[in-house]
Amino acid sequence: MNAPNRTTHIRLTSHPEPGNAATRFPIRWGAPTAAERGPIIASTTNPADRNAIGAHGGSYSVYRALAISARAMNPSQRPDLTNTHPTAELPPQPQWFEPGKIVSLDPFGHRVAQDFGGLIGEGVDIRPTIAVTKARLNLPEILAAMGAHRLAADGHILHASGDISVTKIAVDPVWYLPGIAERFETSETELRRTLFEQTGGMYPELVTRPDLKVFLPPIGSITAYIMGEVSAITDPKRRVACRVHDECNGSDVFGSDICTCRPYLTHGIEECVREAQGGGVGLIVYNRKEGRALGEVTKFLVYNARKRQEGGDSAATYFERTECVAGVQDARFQQLMPDVLHWLGVTRIDRLMSMSNMKYDAMVQSGIEIGERVAIPPELIPPDASVEIEAKKAAGYYSPEGAPGDNALKATVGRDLDKF
Repeated sequence: MNAPNRTTHIRLTSHPEPGNAATRFPIRWGAPTAAERGPIIASTTNPADRNAIGAHGGSYSVYRALAISARAMNPSQRPDLTNTHPTAELPPQPQWFEPGKIVSLDPFGHRVAQDFGGLIGEGVDIRPTIAVTKARLNLPEILAAMGAHRLAADGHILHASGDISVTKIAVDPVWYLPGIAERFETSETELRRTLFEQTGGMYPELVTRPDLKVFLPPIGSITAYIMGEVSAITDPKRRVACRVHDECNGSDVFGSDICTCRPYLTHGIEECVREAQGGGVGLIVYNRKEGRALGEVTKFLVYNARKRQEGGDSAATYFERTECVAGVQDARFQQLMPDVLHWLGVTRIDRLMSMSNMKYDAMVQSGIEIGERVAIPPELIPPDASVEIEAKKAAGYYSPEGAPGDNALKATVGRDLDKF
């Protein structure tokens, strides 16, 4: 049985001490080496070592607290990183050190044991924020593509069973607050205050510790799936196919037909496999931003509002209903999205499986060259998803045939609630 938590004293926050260094492990974001940049320390085993606000694990940090409260986990437990090193080489890229290029993840997050092994051996609790492994994916849509002879097994990338060999990367968010503020064209002070207030005062150090510039927010992570050789991403002679996909549990996992999310995702995977088989590389980036980062409860409320409005679920009022319920049409704000691409060393995407003007603009404005934009094939659009896709085309989504007119939007109406 683990010892109970201390209950005699609670420290609500910390403050910088005049005349003393903020921490014995200062962070120099953008420095040319891991040693010069310094480790990111957000663990709680030794509060004096902390040089970041927040906690490891993103949204799962709360579950860790529950495990400790239930005495199922020792709060002093440190991870044994033996044999956890990446299964593929992901060396430093020029973008890691370009000012302002990467501000929402730790570029050295997968190299903790390699770069800071000495400090870890001395007892400093430094933890990875990125993990790299290998996996196989198996999707019925890929088996269908093989059955239709659109794809064929090669025994290396795509197997006869339909399995796809991939390198799989998990990335927890690590925010450099001055850089985040700059991306969103606000001041660091305003950003810190708003984050503090709008999370119910969850992280007082956002306000009391302006000397701490790094924040590990309690939000979802990113997963990248690479098909083909990882090194091909930075080889200018080899092509890159990519889909950047924002989470949609209802469609991605359960096949809900009110949106195009899963069909577009699996189409992107098929195109990535094809590119990798042709000597290039395929890349899927999966961002945890459920319901346009508004959450699934809000999304389902919007569904009801759309279906019950006068005239039915119309493409003409698609975004209006979201804004009425949520106060904003979309909270994903793709300004941070390109960071993981820069971390991987992406400078050009030859085939981008995305119609989103927001994603495209964010990539191009960050310096990534885009070759071909690939729209979702019409035959993959589910019956009730025409409302979504037509509304998005009218709002600026890429479409080879152009945006629909007002009459076409009004004529595009989804299924009534009594027909589910």
